[in-house]
Amino acid sequence: MAETLPPPPPANIESLSNSVQELSKKGYNEVPQRYIHKEVSSTGGIICASAPLLDVPSIDLSLLISPSPAGVEELKKLQSALNYCGCFQATNHGMSNIYLDKVRQLSKEFFALPMEEKQKYGRSADDLDGYGTDSVLSEHQILDWTDRLYLTISPEDKKRLEFWPENPQSLQGVLEEYVMKLKTLNEFLLKAMARSLNLEENCFLQQYGESESAAIIARFNFYPTCPRPDLTLGVKPHADASAITFLLQDREVEGLQVLKDDQWFRVPVVPYSILVNVGDQVEIMSNGIFKSPVHRVVTNSERERNTLAVFFIPGSEMEICPVEKLINEENPRMYKTIKDYVSIYFQNYQLGKRPIDAAKV
Repeated sequence: MAETLPPPPPANIESLSNSVQELSKKGYNEVPQRYIHKEVSSTGGIICASAPLLDVPSIDLSLLISPSPAGVEELKKLQSALNYCGCFQATNHGMSNIYLDKVRQLSKEFFALPMEEKQKYGRSADDLDGYGTDSVLSEHQILDWTDRLYLTISPEDKKRLEFWPENPQSLQGVLEEYVMKLKTLNEFLLKAMARSLNLEENCFLQQYGESESAAIIARFNFYPTCPRPDLTLGVKPHADASAITFLLQDREVEGLQVLKDDQWFRVPVVPYSILVNVGDQVEIMSNGIFKSPVHRVVTNSERERNTLAVFFIPGSEMEICPVEKLINEENPRMYKTIKDYVSIYFQNYQLGKRPIDAAKV
């Protein structure tokens, strides 16, 4: 029988060492108050895992460089997908099923380690890198029902190898190889996105900047079982601060939801596709044609879920602005020229505001 949860402690900023995984193992039939959403958002309504399914387009990456009619059609489909919902399922991305399962296994093996082993890589309050839970930014914050391992891949001088787990032994090599493959895809997609809008193919890539200065951050996400999925969220609603985010979903368990037309929709699991979504910085570059989707993660009372998100973020010194050719009388400029959007993002996110609104004209 599940234990009864003890009374919550006095309100304070919780320790970063409080693992949701360990809390889940205790078998409580309730969750602490700090994880309960009284109301998810003014537009999102109550938490519902059985939301309607979003028809996320699939894009065949192998066709995007083809001058054939099929390639032209796929480019139109890419533009339509990013205008419709801001994300797509990438197929024919050049990675085998066996390889993607090997990448997925890293997360499963790490989060299965004993707590004392994982805590060797525990992050401090002022660090992003390392193992921990939701970043606690305020006393009244509703916390995410998730444990995470953040690792900075690039720039090289920001890499914190003390947070890279030695177990599983293959983690560093496999993750770096995977990110190198995504790096190629990131450049390829930024060019394809520009071409889909009849722009010079390097115009988004030039704003993104040199790959050596751009930030690449990997985040392994573990969502333990939760006794009250109707009251908690694995990740609260947000859009990404990146240019592009690549998500390797759990092969079997759904959880990601996207807000579209003021309604939450489930994102289906397509086991060997990679889910690609544009972040706020590409929405700005495209003058709002491409949509940076607001999304969240719901919890599950019966099944754990593992995912890996990799964020590609322009260097903080790069000026991000709408491409001039996309601005005209019918489509006036929607966003200012901004630098270091990540700082703007976190300042507004902490205040409960949609960060991209701060960049609007």
